[in-house]
Amino acid sequence: MTVQKMRDCTNSAAVEIDGSQGEGGGQILRTALALSVITQRPLAMHSIRAKRKKPGLMRQHLACVQAAQTISDAQLSPIGAGVTELQFAPVALKSGDYRFPISGAGSAMLVLQTVLPALLMADAASTVQLSGGTHNPLAPNFHFIDRAYAPLVARMGAGLDMRLRRYGFYPAGGGEALACISPAAQGLQPFDLLARGMLQDVSVEAVCAAVPRGVAMREFDELARLTGWDRRAMALLPVSQEEGPGNLLQATLRYDHVTELFWGLGAHGVSSEAVARKLCQDLRDYQKKPDAAVCAYLADQLLLLQALAVWQSGQPAAFSCSEATEHLRSNMAVIAQFLPLRMSIETASAPVVRIAPL
Repeated sequence: MTVQKMRDCTNSAAVEIDGSQGEGGGQILRTALALSVITQRPLAMHSIRAKRKKPGLMRQHLACVQAAQTISDAQLSPIGAGVTELQFAPVALKSGDYRFPISGAGSAMLVLQTVLPALLMADAASTVQLSGGTHNPLAPNFHFIDRAYAPLVARMGAGLDMRLRRYGFYPAGGGEALACISPAAQGLQPFDLLARGMLQDVSVEAVCAAVPRGVAMREFDELARLTGWDRRAMALLPVSQEEGPGNLLQATLRYDHVTELFWGLGAHGVSSEAVARKLCQDLRDYQKKPDAAVCAYLADQLLLLQALAVWQSGQPAAFSCSEATEHLRSNMAVIAQFLPLRMSIETASAPVVRIAPL
C-alpha cells in the first residue's frame, strides 16, 4: 500500500456492514476485518452470520476477530459466543511473528484467510503459526492453500510459504501449520487469469490417521473406476496415528496456468465410495466448464487478492471461474464498501470477473 493511500484511509468514517447480506455467513466478517485492517477504516458490523443456524460469533469467528486485532492493535467492542454486532477500530498494521491457536477443530485456515491479505500489505515479512483444524469441512484445507492459492500469491510478486507440521481433523483438531508471508517489494501486481491451459499432471493422495488403510484403498478403487486414472499412481501420505482420527482424499490437477485441488473428508457413517464419488462430482463440475480458469472455491480466495492488487497498482484485472457463487457476490459487495473499484461479472460460457479502479 502506498503511504498516500494509507493517509487517505486513516481516520475516515466507520464502514457499516450488514452481516445478513448475500450468503450471510462468516466470509463477510473475515473479508470486512481484513479490509478494515488494510485501509485502517473502522468497521461497524451488525447481524453477523444472520443466515446461519446458530447466528453470531462462534469459536473460529472469535479467533478471526482476535487475530485481526492482534496484527492491528485494534480497539473493539466486547465479543463472545453468539454476539451479532461488532465495533472494530484498527490502529496500525504490524508485521511480526504471530501465534493464533484455536481450541478443538476450528478452522486454522480461515484464521489465516483473515490476516493473510493484510500481512501481504505490511512493510516486512511475517510468520503465522496456526493450530486447530487444518482439514475441515466447508473450509479451504491446508493443501488447497499451499498448492492452489500460494502460487497465485507468487504471481503477484509476494510470497506465501506453507508448512504442515501436524494434521488436525474434526472433531479432535490439534493440527499445526506455519505460514511465512512476504509482501511484494513493489506492491501486489494484478494479472489476468482467463484460461487454465492444458492439463499437465494429476496426483491423487489420501490420509488415514487412526483409520484403517483399507478406507483409502476403497476410495482409490472407486476414484480410479470413475475417472480412469491409474490406480497404481495413487499414494497414501505418511501421518502419525496420533493425528486422528481422520481421513482425507484429494486430487491435485496441475494445468499450464493454475493448479486446482479437490478433496473429500471421511466421516462416521459415510462410505469410502461416497467420499470418492463426491470428489469426482466436484471434479466433473469444474471440467464441464473448460473455459473457466479457476473453480468456485479458488475464485472466492482470488477475488480479494486481485481487488487489492488492482487498488494498489491502478491496473485492471480479470479472471474466469466455473461458477459465480453467492459467496463470491457477497465478497464483491463488501469489497466495494471499502475500496474504490468497479467490479462486474460477465455471464458467458464461464463467468468472468472484471475489476478496475474507479
